[in-house]
Amino acid sequence: MKTPIPLTAVAVLAALSLASCSGTPPEATAAPSVTKTPETPKATVTPAPAQPAAPSAPSTEPTCDTIISPGTVDALTSQGWTFEQEEFRIGETVVPDGLLCLWADFTTASDHGQMYAWGPLDEVASRTAQSGLQRDGWLRSTEGESTFYTEDPAYAIATDDEGYGMTYECGDGWVKFADTKQGLLLIEWEQ
Repeated sequence: MKTPIPLTAVAVLAALSLASCSGTPPEATAAPSVTKTPETPKATVTPAPAQPAAPSAPSTEPTCDTIISPGTVDALTSQGWTFEQEEFRIGETVVPDGLLCLWADFTTASDHGQMYAWGPLDEVASRTAQSGLQRDGWLRSTEGESTFYTEDPAYAIATDDEGYGMTYECGDGWVKFADTKQGLLLIEWEQ
């Protein structure tokens, strides 16, 4: 029998799963213009507007505001939510370079929040963690190259549209976690 994880969370809002980042195309660069005036035989050159700054290179280390999509970050912060980072664990297994991000409005007492986690996980640690999840009653499924472990719905605090609560996704050299299986779609960090 699985012991519920003592973290409060709510299902990812359907609107958040549809949130996307809409970018604005950079300004077109105008070619320099040459103007001749009748009084002056020389041409006057008007410089082209400055190019917009190139986007900064993505962070090489995962952070709570880079493991999820920019649209999700915008949606959460527009609600006044911030994040707190915690150690990422899978039962007794610590994911050394991973991070668990709790997003909520920490200025008020509430049980509304969302969890997202990502971390690199070698094969030995992955086997150990997966074995522990199965032992503790998490439900195992596979899709493509990924293996999923979802809490028993009977113990779930919140579930997504398909009835999945907290879910781990184990891939080749990494693991993700969200408070619902649908929430995993919002984690975009790639190793």
